[in-house]
Amino acid sequence: MTHLSFVIPCYRSAETLPAVVAELNETLQTERFAGKYTHEIILVCDGSPDNTYEVIQEMASRDAQIRGINFARNFGQHAALMAGIRASKGDIVICLDDDGQSPANQCDRLIDKIEEGYDACYASYAHKKHSGVRNAGSRLNERMTRIMLGKPKELYISSYFAVRRFVAEEMANYTNAYPYVLGLVLRTTKNIANAPVDHRERAAGTTGYTFKKLLGLWFNGFTNFSVKPLRIATFCGGFFAIVGFLYALWTVVKHLFIDNSQPMGWTMMMSVLLFIGGILMLMLGLIGEYIGRIYVSMNAAPQYVIRETTGEEKSGEL
Repeated sequence: MTHLSFVIPCYRSAETLPAVVAELNETLQTERFAGKYTHEIILVCDGSPDNTYEVIQEMASRDAQIRGINFARNFGQHAALMAGIRASKGDIVICLDDDGQSPANQCDRLIDKIEEGYDACYASYAHKKHSGVRNAGSRLNERMTRIMLGKPKELYISSYFAVRRFVAEEMANYTNAYPYVLGLVLRTTKNIANAPVDHRERAAGTTGYTFKKLLGLWFNGFTNFSVKPLRIATFCGGFFAIVGFLYALWTVVKHLFIDNSQPMGWTMMMSVLLFIGGILMLMLGLIGEYIGRIYVSMNAAPQYVIRETTGEEKSGEL
């Protein structure tokens, strides 16, 4: 039988998580799954300030298929995904959210695509019901991954996805401090499909994603898995150098041969200097971002720190 691993990062989800797990268990008991699959559910508490981990412990005490991981502090959704993927044993690993907006009872649509021969499958939504900030961040992330990481334009990316075992193992091999799950999938395989699923309103609470977190996730993607920003910096440097040279040449020619009654234009010169200086500082900051991440990685900063685990004896392997 095929073994399924469900990985759910959890943050401020004490109210919504039990319903997500109940729906998942109910789905796995239907005729579609019964006798064909075994499963495990791995719940990763990402330093949640509420009683989410206590809820996970209570569910794990009643269900042998549930295992819990509790982080020492908040490390972010992608670090939680990495911890869950490393702990998973399934032939197919399915990752979904803890808020119930991604319907657990439609996981078979992703699994079907994997069994058709795809290495990974992402849920696609006709109408997303996230907050405006989350949707704006998703659109920004979509453009970034297409430009920086070479994501196919027609591929829809979401936090509800499934991957084969070999993809999960390759992802788990990544040990640097700034994980970006999509980047790991894209560098492992291009054999990726979409499966249409519904998207629900959030049942309770508010999203843990802020603009700051979305921006940090975006930086992780393009600095860890692409050197294109550095190439863009090089292009910008060359472009502004040429523009500056041509402007200086035009100023001299104009003063000598066209109209020498006007001063050379100190106001314009200062404006140009400030503009080019700002561009240079921006590019230096970008290079500094790369160097800083290299420094952090060389110091072996952890992706996450596990405070404790709960569940079956297999939790000692996490």
